Amino acid sequence: MARKSGKKYNAAAKLVESKLYHVAEAVSLIQKIKFTKFDETLEVHMRLGVDPKHADQMVRGTVVLPNGLGKNKIVLVIASGDKIKEALEAGADFAGGEEMVTKIQSENWLAYDAVIATPDMMRSVGKLGKVLGPRGLMPNPKTGTVTNDVKTAINETKAGKVEFRVDKTGVIHAPLGKLSFDHQKLVENAATLIGAVLKAKPAAAKGKYVKSATICSTMSPGVPLDTTEMNAAKVAG
Repeated sequence: MARKSGKKYNAAAKLVESKLYHVAEAVSLIQKIKFTKFDETLEVHMRLGVDPKHADQMVRGTVVLPNGLGKNKIVLVIASGDKIKEALEAGADFAGGEEMVTKIQSENWLAYDAVIATPDMMRSVGKLGKVLGPRGLMPNPKTGTVTNDVKTAINETKAGKVEFRVDKTGVIHAPLGKLSFDHQKLVENAATLIGAVLKAKPAAAKGKYVKSATICSTMSPGVPLDTTEMNAAKVAG
């Protein structure tokens, strides 16, 4: 969502009509009203009808976007023995054991976008909760980042794997790719991400699941989406 309100932003905002948009329409509009010189990231923000204070209403998961994110993710693998070599051969940017844990603790080292750990290292990795947790980097079995199959985890992460998790206000924020992407590729990514969130609906969630949703770029005004069609899983129309 927009960080500042200037002349260019206000001009772009005037082009957003007072209506609900289909995903494809919203993507087209945002690509049209782009006013920055850098390649912005397209984002989706979904307000859900859940109370994340209750464990049975937590919404989280991962999804591999079909067209990636347009960014080469830097991956750290914390493992032991042969798994370190396997990780490096699979494309990990950094891989190691206890020394990686120590480096993060002593240097507050954060030069990576994703962390994968093998189960046997989680006792040590658990010490990093205060550093990695707030940044959404803590390995977790539910998101496939605690695994012995480091090769698959690395490949999925590099391919555009996105983790989504509802925040304390009941909102999910997730990237969809770069604004320079082909329109259809962004629509496909959006449909995949939104579909994954819909499938992750907790059984304990009552009433309307998706209360509202918005697509925007890093600096653009938000474009409201038609959540009626979204809840009917017709997200790409």
